[in-house]
Amino acid sequence: MESLTEIFVRSIFTENMIFAYFLGMCSYLAVSKNVKTAFGLGIAVCFVLVVTIPVNYLIYNFLLKAGALTWISAQLGNINLSFLSLIIYIAVIASIVQLLEMIIERYSSALYNSLGIFLPLIAVNCAILGGSLFMQERNFPTVGHSLVYALGSGIGWLLAIVAFAAIREKTRYSKTPKPLRGLGIAYITTGLMALAFLAFSGI
Repeated sequence: MESLTEIFVRSIFTENMIFAYFLGMCSYLAVSKNVKTAFGLGIAVCFVLVVTIPVNYLIYNFLLKAGALTWISAQLGNINLSFLSLIIYIAVIASIVQLLEMIIERYSSALYNSLGIFLPLIAVNCAILGGSLFMQERNFPTVGHSLVYALGSGIGWLLAIVAFAAIREKTRYSKTPKPLRGLGIAYITTGLMALAFLAFSGI
């Protein structure tokens, strides 16, 4: 069984949502033109992951999976509601994102305006739903393991988008060959960053 430290480090580096699974690439590319905005979105994604994955873990293990309802009654032990997991995960994610959007609009209107349409789009960010589905697939023994996995995944996504935004700010003033400007150099940079993150696989 993996320790909490192993889960945390692997979810940040070698199993990074962006570099290992290409999840959340649309917002990663679109909202990484400056570090400040990228940091704001990264914190928002990290927060949503940290809240939704443990909540979905509890829902799956105590309501949905086969035999989960035995804590209510032994007669309900043969009920399997896992076919509802996808739609319930989406409902939980959408609710948390809506709450986060209202909080940011209330307390940081500048960040709310800079994130624009990408803030509500966190609800359909592949990394958010992917985190809950990976949590279910990996069958973590406790909610604490799922929380550590969520925190590591969120920090990994945050680290990736902030580092990428910093590199893009630097390359904006560099002499990039004309055919590689824009998405070309962005994809090359992402590939090199993915190789750098994979260097942690020996830990």
